[in-house]
Amino acid sequence: MLKLFEGPSIIYTVLGIIVFAAALLPRLLRRAPVSMPMVFLSAGIVAFALIKYLPDPDPVKYDVVTTHLTEVCVIISLMGAGLALDRPLGWRSWSTTWRLLGIVMPLCILAFTLMGYFFLGLGLASAVLVAAALAPTDPVLASEVQVGEPADGEEGFDREDEVRFGLTSEAGLNDGLAFPFVYLAITMSLLGTSPEWFPQWFAVDVLWRIGFGVLIGYGTGRLLGRLFFSSRKDSFRLSNHSEGFVALAATFLAYGLAETFEGYGFIAVFVCAITVRNEERDHGYHRVLHSYVEQLERLLSVVILVLLGGAIARGLFETIGWTDVVLALAFLLLVRPLAGLLGLLGGDTGLREKVALAFFGVRGIGCLYYIGYGLSNGEFDAEATEVWAFVGLVVALSILLHGITATPVMDALDRIRKRETDVEGGEEVPKTHV
Repeated sequence: MLKLFEGPSIIYTVLGIIVFAAALLPRLLRRAPVSMPMVFLSAGIVAFALIKYLPDPDPVKYDVVTTHLTEVCVIISLMGAGLALDRPLGWRSWSTTWRLLGIVMPLCILAFTLMGYFFLGLGLASAVLVAAALAPTDPVLASEVQVGEPADGEEGFDREDEVRFGLTSEAGLNDGLAFPFVYLAITMSLLGTSPEWFPQWFAVDVLWRIGFGVLIGYGTGRLLGRLFFSSRKDSFRLSNHSEGFVALAATFLAYGLAETFEGYGFIAVFVCAITVRNEERDHGYHRVLHSYVEQLERLLSVVILVLLGGAIARGLFETIGWTDVVLALAFLLLVRPLAGLLGLLGGDTGLREKVALAFFGVRGIGCLYYIGYGLSNGEFDAEATEVWAFVGLVVALSILLHGITATPVMDALDRIRKRETDVEGGEEVPKTHV
């Protein structure tokens, strides 16, 4: 008799279907108002609701596994985001990015700290942790609104519209820049709200960790860039051999070195990636590296989304009430968009682009990592379940809302952009490139 209902056989079958679907869905859903994260989150809910013997993927119980799984996924995604950017780093050319990082993210953190404290009833440390976790735009689940694979020369320079560039570069950097606020929440949970620890927090968790993250990322990127493209020995010039998996080595090397010296590894990985990208901008090897990273990122994100769906099916939202739902929607539909419009006020981008940049602050796997890290290193035990439930709710709603709207909105912007370019009778050059 066939072993139709034995656990391992079904699990292997389901895994095979999931991986195969991960390869096909991005192409099948390219023009549909449905995203791959929506499909796999739903699949996880259905699978864990129907197959009772599957283990409960409780993020509170399995906090260490949750933290490290999401950590690996995020750093791999950051490498992919950095390699995909065709625009050279510059103060003016990246002005949209600096506005999103320097104005929009702090406004979101401040707004939701107040909302979490006064309306959710969280302690101040927990409110800061949730706000810091929800502040970054996710580099993993925002692929529909980010730039694609690296292009060569002026081709890439022209194709990189301001919305996709802004959201990609924001997602690459704000994951690391949210970390000081996570450490702030951890410190507050351990030492209280007394300001005596503030100078040390600012010196170590802000200045030192950010500085060393940038420094190690840049140094690692320069070293690897020369190894990839400029080595005198052919056997060491990896660009001649199309070895894509070395992108993973670059990711772990930059991250590991930065964390060893107490720097922010997220920042180091992204800086390393854009440094490698700048070392030899027109080389096709960037596509090889990016393709490998993108496939690995997709596989890991599918696993995490299915497990998140499983956690939802097994009761992650049991503590959720109407207040939580209203606040989650308010954060996604009011706080981030309004902060985004305010931060981009007076910039070079047009009104349509400002609205898109403000709205598509996708929340995702990075949020899950920060919550897992914060709860593992601080004293939030009394509110851990509530914090996980609320952050999981925001991520699920973001996957739904942004997944439905991303493709239609970006297609509409592309059509308008093409029409305006055709009318002008020449190639479009974004104002911020000048």
